[in-house]
Amino acid sequence: MAGMRSTLGAATLLAAIAALGLNASNPATAAETIKMTAIDGYSLKSMWVREFSKFLIPEINKQLAATGNYKINWNQAWGGQIVKPKGVMGGMQKGLGDIGVVTTVFHQDKVPLQMVAYSAPFVTTNPTLVARTVDALAVKFPVYKQAFAKFGQEYLASVAVLDTYQMFSKKPIKTTADFKGHRIGVAGLNARWLEGFGAATVPGSLVGYYNKLKTGVLDTIMLWPESVVGRKMYEVAPYMLKGDMGTANSKVVTANTKSWKKLPGEVRKVIRASVVAYRDHTTKKALDVAAASYKAYVAKGGKIHVMSASERAKWARAMPNVAKDWAAAQEKKGLPGKAILSTYMDAMRAAKQPILRHWDKE
Repeated sequence: MAGMRSTLGAATLLAAIAALGLNASNPATAAETIKMTAIDGYSLKSMWVREFSKFLIPEINKQLAATGNYKINWNQAWGGQIVKPKGVMGGMQKGLGDIGVVTTVFHQDKVPLQMVAYSAPFVTTNPTLVARTVDALAVKFPVYKQAFAKFGQEYLASVAVLDTYQMFSKKPIKTTADFKGHRIGVAGLNARWLEGFGAATVPGSLVGYYNKLKTGVLDTIMLWPESVVGRKMYEVAPYMLKGDMGTANSKVVTANTKSWKKLPGEVRKVIRASVVAYRDHTTKKALDVAAASYKAYVAKGGKIHVMSASERAKWARAMPNVAKDWAAAQEKKGLPGKAILSTYMDAMRAAKQPILRHWDKE
């Protein structure tokens, strides 16, 4: 009996060792692979798309690898592979992408509250502050996220991808009086920044501005230096009026609601945290590339005229109160436009920004 017990004990031990060996290589313990498609109509020429590919996706992968439970097989579809720049909102709603970057300035009818910074120019050139402030507004005012939910999307974070808007033209512009007669390319609500100066504003997107300037459809564009240098628009718009009109949050990272709900909780948590990190990384990157872009613009033959402080103040005062008009329009829709504007401006004042006009106080 003793010999039998010894034999059985040895057999059990060998079986246990074998089982351990099998479990170590058992495919059942491998990370679960999830397929995700990331979309934007803009290409990798655009800084925020490059950083989505170079920073956000690797960050998500790194965080998931830390536990080893899940990994994502990414399909990166940029630059019109699935949608055009203005088509991300609809594409995300239809499920053409699982996660993407919506350029909200094209959709002020659908997500109007994203336009608060566009309604208040000459307030700040700090993109990180603006993006964080708008995300704080989205927490305080649930209607922010509800607006995206109506179009089948989960709001993850707002992003500001520029330091400040400037004017770029075919001929020199030094004062607001020089805008008269110009056809100026703009993206949305910032068209109102030019009211009363005799200019004609033309809605458009940065991907089409080069040809429109070259063919004479436009005389001037309102953009930021990184986008102009990145697309070689100094060739057709060699004059910059540096008016420092301000930054704005023009992007929101969203997820398709159905895709989002299917993701395991751990993956959702990692993506949400990584998108916030991407927000801060990208806004800082916007300032870094801006500094280099001003130098590059000049190196490529561009000429910069720095607008005087008095002329900037004159511009800000001459504009209609775009912010109060915007807030009133939101109130008519049943949205808390006035409270949002006041909260936004209070945040800017608390951060001691160089505000030229306190839009909410008039």
